[in-house]
Amino acid sequence: MKYFEKMKGASKSPPRAGVSEILWSWISAFCGIGVVAFINYNILGGTDKILLVGSFGASAVLLYGAPKSPLAQPRNLMGGHMLSALVGVASYQVLHDNLWLASAIAVSTAIALMHATRTLHPPGGATALIAVISGKNIHDLGFLYALMPVGAGAAVMLVVALIVNNIPGNRRYPEFWV
Repeated sequence: MKYFEKMKGASKSPPRAGVSEILWSWISAFCGIGVVAFINYNILGGTDKILLVGSFGASAVLLYGAPKSPLAQPRNLMGGHMLSALVGVASYQVLHDNLWLASAIAVSTAIALMHATRTLHPPGGATALIAVISGKNIHDLGFLYALMPVGAGAAVMLVVALIVNNIPGNRRYPEFWV
């Protein structure tokens, strides 16, 4: 029964965010995703290049909604995404005939390597999975997927986080670099 007692939780929910925090989270997320999406659709739109991947939505939650979180820091953002992208591509290339296995190997290995390198960034798991389950346009990129769209898009989001998260006096980003 001790096992099931753990499922009760150990503490209460965190306090509600204030209006200012909610507003700045919204503004910074709008700017971060907006800039990446603008580049993706208006600058790269007529090319075969992309800058926007689904896992950036989850990164936006951390960078702009929880900028003090260790999981949102630059090392974690960049390292977690890029390492996970490499793992996802390798998993697909080796196991593309068994997508269920490639998917499981990509995500679990990405998590293990992010832990080992102190770059844990939860959206990295999605970045690894995207490398496996996406279509031909992502698969054709091969290991370049880690640089463009993943590395370049994450770098744009980082620059926006550095600028916008430091505008209000009560917010600071980053908490640490390395």
